[in-house]
Amino acid sequence: MHKLIGGLLAGVMSLAAVGMAQAADPVTLQLKWVTQAQFAGYYVAKDKGFYSDEGIDITIKPGGPDIAPEQVIAGGGADVIVDWMGGALAAREKGVPLVNIAQPYKRSGLLMICPKDGPIKTEADFKGHTLGVWFFGNEYPFYAWMNKLGIPTDGGPDGVNVLKQSFDVQPLIQKQADCISVMTYNELGQAIDAGFTQDKLVIFNYTDLGNDLLEDGLYAMGDKLADPAFDDKMVRFVRASQKGWQYAIEHPEEAAQIVIDNDDSGAQTLAHQEYMMKEVAKLVDPHDFKLDMAAYDRTEKALLDQKIIANKPQGAYTTAITDKL
Repeated sequence: MHKLIGGLLAGVMSLAAVGMAQAADPVTLQLKWVTQAQFAGYYVAKDKGFYSDEGIDITIKPGGPDIAPEQVIAGGGADVIVDWMGGALAAREKGVPLVNIAQPYKRSGLLMICPKDGPIKTEADFKGHTLGVWFFGNEYPFYAWMNKLGIPTDGGPDGVNVLKQSFDVQPLIQKQADCISVMTYNELGQAIDAGFTQDKLVIFNYTDLGNDLLEDGLYAMGDKLADPAFDDKMVRFVRASQKGWQYAIEHPEEAAQIVIDNDDSGAQTLAHQEYMMKEVAKLVDPHDFKLDMAAYDRTEKALLDQKIIANKPQGAYTTAITDKL
């Protein structure tokens, strides 16, 4: 009898131990935009089991035009977000204690494109014309650029008219703007498909002009990072994410298919995701997620100069997570 009870107890304890070993820490990631290869590394890390290997039970929430990642995390709807630094620092100054914990994207994919047969050939031609700009935190690089050029953004013959651009290339097709904003990995491809091939465009590259601000960093809340258990969870999350980006860039076609498999909207096409994946690979360093301080300083200065933020941020980033990878 004692042996039977002992055996039963041992079995129960063994099952409990297995259950504890299999328990994973939940992490919710809020993306800045819809499901697409811009975020391929995270979907690949989930699909290939890299998060599970690190004891992370991941939930990836797509974004959209009416979703602000800063508001989602402030409301407790995410543990970590993908965000542009301009939006993150602006939100931080408004009381959302966002902290950059890793920076996969090293280069900006932002461009301003204009038809070659249009009125704009150089930056000096901007005055008096209409430029399409995305908002919801995406406008900060543009305003910093215009501030650097000394061009007012409130219209008039010596300024530019700012069109609140839709997240597509329709303003260019419909001639609502003389130039529009595009990303190298997304809308530039749409423009090319619409007949605006690169030989027919004047292209202003934010990175080449020294106007790039950091994009698609990973941000968590500072108060949560003070908890050693949460800090450890973020280390494991970032490590798995880095593995996901490494795999995605080494296997772009498979990564594109994984993105398609995770697109519940059904709006994406495999061909466009393959194009996007190849372009994204030029911007991400999958072997180094550390924040580049020169890029941070440039971003901070541009935001201060444009008065997008009024005060020099304190504690807006940490290297503690990437130092532990």
